[in-house]
Amino acid sequence: MMWRHGLSRQILLSMAAVTVVAALVVFVAFYVAFGFIATFFPQLINYDWLPSGTDLLILAVSILLALVAAGAIALKLAGRILVPLNSLAESARKIAGGDLTARAAPGDQSLGETAHLVDDFNTMAQRLQDMADNMRSWNAAIAHELRTPLTILRGKLQGIADGVFAADEQLIRNLLLQIEGLSRLVDDLRVVTLAHSAHLDLQKEAIDLATEIKRVLDLLAPSLKEAGFSVEHTLADITIVADGMRIRQALLALLENAQRYATPGRIEVSALIAQGKVIIRVEDDGPGLPPELTKRAFEPFTRGEPSRSRRYGGSGLGLSVVRAIAEAHGGEAIYLTSSRSGAIFELNLPLG
Repeated sequence: MMWRHGLSRQILLSMAAVTVVAALVVFVAFYVAFGFIATFFPQLINYDWLPSGTDLLILAVSILLALVAAGAIALKLAGRILVPLNSLAESARKIAGGDLTARAAPGDQSLGETAHLVDDFNTMAQRLQDMADNMRSWNAAIAHELRTPLTILRGKLQGIADGVFAADEQLIRNLLLQIEGLSRLVDDLRVVTLAHSAHLDLQKEAIDLATEIKRVLDLLAPSLKEAGFSVEHTLADITIVADGMRIRQALLALLENAQRYATPGRIEVSALIAQGKVIIRVEDDGPGLPPELTKRAFEPFTRGEPSRSRRYGGSGLGLSVVRAIAEAHGGEAIYLTSSRSGAIFELNLPLG
């Protein structure tokens, strides 16, 4: 409150001071000029140039009237300035208290700087609210993803401890599979988080892109074949400066995404140079993404058909990892629809 009244009082006093000083300057300057003329050019002056009592009275009344007008203008200006500033201060206190929905009223839009300040504050508050909402969503999604494998691990281990299950080779392999899934989830989360904060480190070197792609295809060939997919590849002879491990990780995510959601059939993997970019493309036979998912396909924890996600253990992070790796290399990840109504995912990287 003291700040509000203080600013209004300062504006009022400043306007009054300016008014008095301006009136005195005009008055003094007028008589200085009049005195100069009377001294050096007396023939031009026919009366006494010194101010009379009437002149001083008129000056005093004029200054008084000017002060009244200046005070009224100052109060009105102070009100126009203080309304948005008071709203901004009140909203800032609410946000500091945890109410991220608080917004400042714009007030008089003719006050350009003040209006811009309020707009910038509201934009900042909206982004802060969005970040908080995203954090809550992330926490809920991470907790959901961790719950299933941890529950399985706890149940199996408790069963072994109680003598319900025998610790045979098959059970141990299943437990290791759950642990591998947890490790993959943690690594994916790390990649996405580091990329979001622009701290994803890359070990760049000159790599043979075709060789890196073939390593991934050889790794996934058995599981893809078992799931009913055949893989065809068209790989140009391309050498690119990139992080080979991250490129393999991105391609692995794209192929696992196709295995998880696409109809069993043909998967085409290609690497080519077009429009000054290196393009790594994975195309399947469909059905592609639903229209409501196309714009947020690369957002974390976005899933397609839930039943297939559960069957193949999808966490909804695969495509966000692809985008993170692409952007860390200065490129982009995009989704297209193929001529045979399938999905095309591209990893576009700079050629240089």
